[in-house]
Amino acid sequence: MPSEHSLRFSVRNWFAWTPERSALEQWQAWAPHRAEAYVAPVALPMALRRRATPMGQTLLSGALGFADIVGKARYVQASRHGEFARSLLTLKALAEEEEPSPAEFSMSVHHGLAGLLSIHAKNREGHIALAAGTESFACGLLEAALCLAERPGTPVLLLYADEKLPFEYAGLAGQEEGLPLVVVLGLDAPRMDAGDVLLAQRPASRTSEHSPSSAADFMRFLLSGAEQAVSHGEHWDWVWRHA
Repeated sequence: MPSEHSLRFSVRNWFAWTPERSALEQWQAWAPHRAEAYVAPVALPMALRRRATPMGQTLLSGALGFADIVGKARYVQASRHGEFARSLLTLKALAEEEEPSPAEFSMSVHHGLAGLLSIHAKNREGHIALAAGTESFACGLLEAALCLAERPGTPVLLLYADEKLPFEYAGLAGQEEGLPLVVVLGLDAPRMDAGDVLLAQRPASRTSEHSPSSAADFMRFLLSGAEQAVSHGEHWDWVWRHA
């Protein structure tokens, strides 16, 4: 039994996407234990499709599949780079002394997708956006668990999406393993049964030249039904276990 303090929460359902795993059957082959909680993406209205990049479209499409909570949940959006392709267009326009696109600039901020989703879903619960380097997903999950501890009666929708930096910036962020990746989790207050997840963090126990994906580590833990897993981050070790 670990001695550090743990935050407890319940994962009600999930959606995830990578270029290699875009269908339920592919996730079942990867880690079949929690396949029944998979949420299928939905077709996006044209108004949302026009305003999002391909990665943003995948995130919004997945989030709208959580029809029972998308209109009443608090949102936590986590991403290391955000929709950086939009920022790159603005930088290129400035470099060429052209007028930047107001639409691209307004959507390049980190919480742009959460804002779009909240407007579409008529959700007034508010949202939080954060970036924490290679540990953005894990810190987002920590923030979501804290939101549930603060207000147990309000579910949380954790929105995570990241992709590799464009080739102009390749290498500046180190090894970007496991990207692109989109994960959406529907989280509830703990049910006080064996399905609950306990989250703890410890100072990093080892250093690595690679940038591990805490999102992929968590999804493997969640879907495999493993009793416990540790994701070794750049600054923290993230410890997850089932109650």
